[in-house]
Amino acid sequence: MTIATRRGVLGLLSASAALLSRPSRAAETPAASGSADDACILTPQSESGPYYLDPKLVRADIAEGRSGVPLALRLRIIEAGSCTPLAGARVDIWHCDARGVYSGFPGQSDNHKVDESGKTFLRGTQMADIAGWAGFKTIYPGWYAGRATHIHFRVILDDATVLTGQTFFPEALNEFIYTNVPDYTGRPKQRFVINANDRVASEADPEHRAYCAVKEQRDHYLATLTLAVSRKAAAPVEMPTGKLPPAPWIKDRLAALVPGLKRSPF
Repeated sequence: MTIATRRGVLGLLSASAALLSRPSRAAETPAASGSADDACILTPQSESGPYYLDPKLVRADIAEGRSGVPLALRLRIIEAGSCTPLAGARVDIWHCDARGVYSGFPGQSDNHKVDESGKTFLRGTQMADIAGWAGFKTIYPGWYAGRATHIHFRVILDDATVLTGQTFFPEALNEFIYTNVPDYTGRPKQRFVINANDRVASEADPEHRAYCAVKEQRDHYLATLTLAVSRKAAAPVEMPTGKLPPAPWIKDRLAALVPGLKRSPF
């Protein structure tokens, strides 16, 4: 794909991300506030997944040399309703690497035989600044079977967890990276679960309030999202036990990847 074509695709992605992610308006204007802003509506919780751990690493750069497309993630923490920035809020994030592998756990990789116990890559903690912003330097997350592309987050106020969730990425950009960037290509299996048929994305966040807006910068991608939280403690949602129902089959992949085509992917 030529640079001109790639930039054209990314231009479409930026517009699509802005449409999909209601909080993006507040994310792009750090000083913005006002009860009328959609970003002030409580961000929905979603399951914490099986791979959370607290390595007690307060750091902005969490890549630890892991290869992949550079990504800056900026999360703004505000109080739902009032839109007041929550300075000092603790923000934890964690996600898989370009091959779908999490640090800290065994049974990783496509063959479930990679043991990353004791590792801490792609995990970290930051405290929100006076405007509510917490920033991380990382890599674009990969994918693993059964899930759409995502980054986990947890927000903690006064030692109490008030929000646990996941942010999702524009599918056209996911597809471009996974089919063109060597760190992500050459997987033995095809990626079948995307935003449109991921049960966490569709059931926990049907209004796309936790979908980040992504922009192309000179040497990295920038993802931004505003998280509106309540000051009340909220226990993390655990993964349901038992066999999960299969994800719906995507019949029209292009319709699922590109918003606005006005046709059903199912």
